[in-house]
Amino acid sequence: MKRLSPREYDYAFGQMMLTLRSAVGLTQVGLAAILGVSRRSVGDWESGSSYPKAEHLKQFITLAMEQRAFHVGREDEEIRALWKISQQKALLDEGWLAALLTPQQQVESKHMAAPPVPLPRKSRVDWGDALSVPTFYGREWELNLLTGWVVEEHCRMISVLGMGGIGKSALVVTLMRQLTEQFEVIVWHSLRDAPTLETLLEKCVNVIAAEATSHMPDSLEEQLELLLEYLRKQRTLLVLDNLETLLEEGEGSGRMRAGYEGYGRLLQRLAESDHQSCILLTSREKPEGLSAQEGSRSPVRVLRLAQLDVGACEQLLAEKNISGSASEQGRLIEAYTGNPLAIKIVMQTIVDLFDGEIGLFLEQGEVIYGDVRELLNQHFMRLSSLEQSVLLWLAILREPAALDELLRVLVTPVPKARILEAIESLFRRSLIERGQRRGSFTLQSVVLEYVTSRIVSDASEAIQARKPSRILIEHGFELAQGNEHVRQTQTRLILIPILTLISNLYGQSADIEALLMERLNQVRESAELAQSYAPANLIALLRLHRGHLRELDLSGLVLRSVHLQGVEMQDASLSDSLMYNSVFTETFDIVTAVAVSEKYWAGATIRGEVRVWSAEGRTLHQVWQAHSDMISALSFDPEGRTLVTSGGSDGTVKLWEVASGALLWTGSHPRQAYRVAISPDGRFVASSGIDASVRLWDLVSGVQIETLPHPCPVIAIAWSLEGYLFATGDEEGCVRLWDLHKTGTAACIHTFTGHTSWVDGLAFDPSGRFLASASWDGTVKLWDVRNGCLQQTLTSHTERVCRVAWSPDGRILASGGFEKTIRLWDMEQSSYRAALQGHTAGIADLTFTPDGHNLLSSSEDGTMRLWNVANGQCLRVMQGYMNFINDIDWSPDSTQLVSGGSDPLVTIYSVTGATPPRTLQGHTRIVFGVGWSPDGRYLASSEWNNIIRLWDPNQGVCLHVLQHPDYPANFFDGLAWSPDGQRLACATYERGVEVFEMTTNRRWAGEAFPAWIHQVAWHVDGTLLAGGGDDGIVYVWDSA
Repeated sequence: MKRLSPREYDYAFGQMMLTLRSAVGLTQVGLAAILGVSRRSVGDWESGSSYPKAEHLKQFITLAMEQRAFHVGREDEEIRALWKISQQKALLDEGWLAALLTPQQQVESKHMAAPPVPLPRKSRVDWGDALSVPTFYGREWELNLLTGWVVEEHCRMISVLGMGGIGKSALVVTLMRQLTEQFEVIVWHSLRDAPTLETLLEKCVNVIAAEATSHMPDSLEEQLELLLEYLRKQRTLLVLDNLETLLEEGEGSGRMRAGYEGYGRLLQRLAESDHQSCILLTSREKPEGLSAQEGSRSPVRVLRLAQLDVGACEQLLAEKNISGSASEQGRLIEAYTGNPLAIKIVMQTIVDLFDGEIGLFLEQGEVIYGDVRELLNQHFMRLSSLEQSVLLWLAILREPAALDELLRVLVTPVPKARILEAIESLFRRSLIERGQRRGSFTLQSVVLEYVTSRIVSDASEAIQARKPSRILIEHGFELAQGNEHVRQTQTRLILIPILTLISNLYGQSADIEALLMERLNQVRESAELAQSYAPANLIALLRLHRGHLRELDLSGLVLRSVHLQGVEMQDASLSDSLMYNSVFTETFDIVTAVAVSEKYWAGATIRGEVRVWSAEGRTLHQVWQAHSDMISALSFDPEGRTLVTSGGSDGTVKLWEVASGALLWTGSHPRQAYRVAISPDGRFVASSGIDASVRLWDLVSGVQIETLPHPCPVIAIAWSLEGYLFATGDEEGCVRLWDLHKTGTAACIHTFTGHTSWVDGLAFDPSGRFLASASWDGTVKLWDVRNGCLQQTLTSHTERVCRVAWSPDGRILASGGFEKTIRLWDMEQSSYRAALQGHTAGIADLTFTPDGHNLLSSSEDGTMRLWNVANGQCLRVMQGYMNFINDIDWSPDSTQLVSGGSDPLVTIYSVTGATPPRTLQGHTRIVFGVGWSPDGRYLASSEWNNIIRLWDPNQGVCLHVLQHPDYPANFFDGLAWSPDGQRLACATYERGVEVFEMTTNRRWAGEAFPAWIHQVAWHVDGTLLAGGGDDGIVYVWDSA
């Protein structure tokens, strides 16, 4: 077994081994017993300090195959990569590998596995951003004590307390790995970025829950009870790391910071409520309120970590080959109170300046600090300006960053070699550590807190000093194009604290604004390089302070990485300003459909516009008006050169050249066209429509090849990757499977029934074996394409489901609809995986990126969001200006105007402008019709979701909700009051018009109607009612 020196540790190999062992569900001890090696050997493999022998690696690979730990379909690729990285002298045995893979394929075909050794239950583990602990010295007594509390005494809450850098997190990570098989669910959540309690509870519930949950309750107590319900059902180890971040500063206060008081209630409920789980807290201080619950026989315990024992500290010193007598080592360890982080930091100084001799270091009378913050301050001041800048940027970026990422944010170009030297120097000093992502670096929690605090204090002092400052000029405190969750953390933990410090000194709002504007004007006089990030930092503070940037003079500035998306900037001036990597509000409205190719992203809007971006959505490539109104769907050809779109009421299907936006051909349905999709082989276009047909077109020529009749309007359509199968979904809830392969013309080979309402979304998995269907009945169903059997029904959505999408590897299914949440399903485990929350309105469309790492979604809230599939975090938000109006109406006295539109609000305006606009809230989707009653006492508004609301416009309250009781899939469109105000008529989809009698609460409605009526109008005497349909016909009803 080859051993490596610490400088040569192969962390990539170690991480691969650790990941596979976790996937198999074994502890280090368990794996060692199966392979016939020591636990130390397994630990060395996972730390990257040594490689296994070929026979042991073969045993491990075989075990991983039997437990299906490799990604399905990629076993051969991943085994070869593991063998190559393990530095084996012998070549991979091709015969052995072939024999190993063949049984696995047979197992997959039978959907069964028979492990040769009994393995413990596999826990669901969410490591979050838990630190990597390649080596761990000492703490045997503490580990044994904690193990006894958790396993034997079933303690439900344990607080691990100790000073910063003492090793609390490393101890708990080590404990977690040892106790994996004791829990059904293991969750690590760091609090160092101070997440809101709502964010934490949603994350915990979504991870612990065996299936997707509906929306979180509104009240804190209900949310806590929901979490406790899951902690009672499933034995869970929940780790909350760095709790001190939420506590007020000041020795021994233990009180939660303002805005985080709810955490106190969370800890109280977790400690006093009966459940079968265990909550592990790490903190430098004990939060108040837990003392009454603690005791030697209580299920609530406290472990205070003392200094690391001398033997373990000596092992640390040995890592750097630091020499000294036992007495000298003892003096050094005692001077730094046995704090592992402090010892690691000072060790490099001894190596660099004193040739690794402890005695020489001690002879110099070097000032020794027992407090880690003071030690960090001392070492920070010794760093070069570049090394300081790297630390500052890692604190700003908040996530592990690779070398190229650091190079991109530096103001002055620096050779890569110099950055590498700085990183190596900081790594040697233990000021940075390796991230989980290969080639990335991050800050240990204590160092991160110190550097962040230094940024806040230095920046606030620099602004008040009214002098140029490196901290303001060379570092951007909010990076506009960074990941969205990181940008929000930068705002919360850097910008807001800076503004708070300034506010504490200046008090008056006008004085604060005057100070920031004075500094901005000073910066304006500087050269471009001298401005750098300073204008962006000051503008971000002004935005937070004012809530907007209206009427500000921002001319003549260098705007580097300024986030102006969603910011009000009316009458602000940007003349002669230079923009770098800044983000503005996009000019699209609601994006109704999205598609992704290898090179481009495309979005279609409710106003019929197509927008195409390159560079993963960061550069707008083309914009063109494709249809007269809403585009229902769009699809790239396999090569990404052309794009097909289907219009709404214009009924057309169009093919476009992506590079130029040129129209290549146009086809049409007699009435509204719904969905459109290009076959994977690039030969055909299939389109569906309200005319109860599916039409097949030749992609190149646009010639219509075939029309396939259906018994009702066809809503959804999707192709299988084979290219000869496609599926359709209709209003009656039926899914039909069509075959183009055998006959040359399409033939229906299966009809899948089971949905009770519209099938609005369809998607084949990459293998072509399974078909997912999304329905307005609130379910997602999985069908076996070969035999037409229903395999599974996913039922956790609370509202209509409209879209489904498979990841390229077929492991993840995404679904979304009228509710604001996107749900991810693990199809290998046939279980719920995660909920993606962030949209504030229904999901319009979603699709995976080609590499499968991210998911792109669009919503009726006017945004597009990019999600990290692995951790569920929102990486980016593209926000449009979505406020358009569908309908307006004057009040009877002509003093007020009411409007309804895309923002699900009914807005009332005073014609004179003497009073600000008033909004009536209650709708959840786009408002299509508004109208005053003739006497002005009532206001009516309609939305698609089968809802009409009657309002008291003076009080601003909703009086009644009118619905079609027997047809929940109904759409309400335009509306009109009868001249006498006794009847309200509303246009509908497929039901003509509906009339509501106000005095009797009676409803008059027709049966199924051949057209979608969009607008209605009464004759002046109230005896006739007219409606305009999507078929171009005006219908007149006798209303007498």
